[in-house]
Amino acid sequence: MSTEKSLVQGLVERIGIEGSLLTQKVEGKEKYVINEDIKNHKDAIKLVLDALVDPNHGVIKSMDEISAVGHRVVHGGEKYSDSILIDENVLQSIKDCIVLAPLHNPPNVIGIEACMELMPNTPMVAVFDTAFHQTMPKHAYICPLPYELYEKYGVRKYGFHGTSHKYVSYKLAEVMNKDIKDLKIITCHLGNGCSLAAVKNGKSVDTSMGFTPLAGVMMGTRSGSIDPSVISFLVEQHGYTIEQVDELLNKKSGVLGISGVSSDFRDVLAASEEGNKRATLALEIFYYKVRTQIAAYAGAMGGVDAIVFTAGIGENSSITRKEILKGLEFFGFTINDEKNSIRGEIQEISNEDSKVKVYVIPTNEELMIARDTAKLVK
Repeated sequence: MSTEKSLVQGLVERIGIEGSLLTQKVEGKEKYVINEDIKNHKDAIKLVLDALVDPNHGVIKSMDEISAVGHRVVHGGEKYSDSILIDENVLQSIKDCIVLAPLHNPPNVIGIEACMELMPNTPMVAVFDTAFHQTMPKHAYICPLPYELYEKYGVRKYGFHGTSHKYVSYKLAEVMNKDIKDLKIITCHLGNGCSLAAVKNGKSVDTSMGFTPLAGVMMGTRSGSIDPSVISFLVEQHGYTIEQVDELLNKKSGVLGISGVSSDFRDVLAASEEGNKRATLALEIFYYKVRTQIAAYAGAMGGVDAIVFTAGIGENSSITRKEILKGLEFFGFTINDEKNSIRGEIQEISNEDSKVKVYVIPTNEELMIARDTAKLVK
């Protein structure tokens, strides 16, 4: 952590299904791939730990060299506004939030418990996706529903991708050589899941995802915010079950639903270039939704100093950035096409005389998790 140099990166895929594998890449070595039947998350973590100490492909001699483990946890509810050392009470709180994040928190819990079992004396830290947004004012996070729904069931906006929004906003201040307390920043995390955040003076004051990651702008397979009456219309008039509607909104909508091509923006862009009108429409809707959200957050903060693009699409698609920003030139920026042609590296893409600066900053949630973990363990 003294140099923040990454020693090894890895990924375990297809846990519990056919074709499971582990991929590990150590600096200066060939990629190491293990094709093995990985039944569950405990097996997966054991495989990861074995790979780390492997004499030929690993990076450490023994597990004693690992001082701590940082876990990304999607939902911490209202309880956690920062990362925390995991004990039994914290673990129970993460389990209590399963009702708020039924797709994400259960595997987070499995991962934590597996590490605790395999590394019983190593400190564990939870880094919450919701934590950065706990600074939102009440008028930004309370839903306009009967207030008792918030009091009884915790129905409110929580926001997600907080680790990414925090990293890129603080990195931007560093790159601009400014104090983050003097900046109004709009961060655009655009991947298969998309969210924007209004970061004023280093604090999140609003974000586009809501009670769940379904709200906000249109995404790869998620609808984003729609008229809630669409749900009762489909259920009452057309016989959909709640489960079917939930799957429709989360897995069959967004860019996939409109284009009929794919949830992958690269495929949709290719189809659009070949003349597919629905693919073109899907992209136009996406650009429009993000563009209007940027404008809204400038209003929420009383201005904007910088706009940042990050995550898979935000970092790598120059055409997406350019199309989203069309119509926002009145903020006081112009885009430099040559600078905007970059992929996956830190770059100001606005011209030098721009009043509002536009940047691409690759996110690094793993580093953010490592920093928080190191800080808490010390």
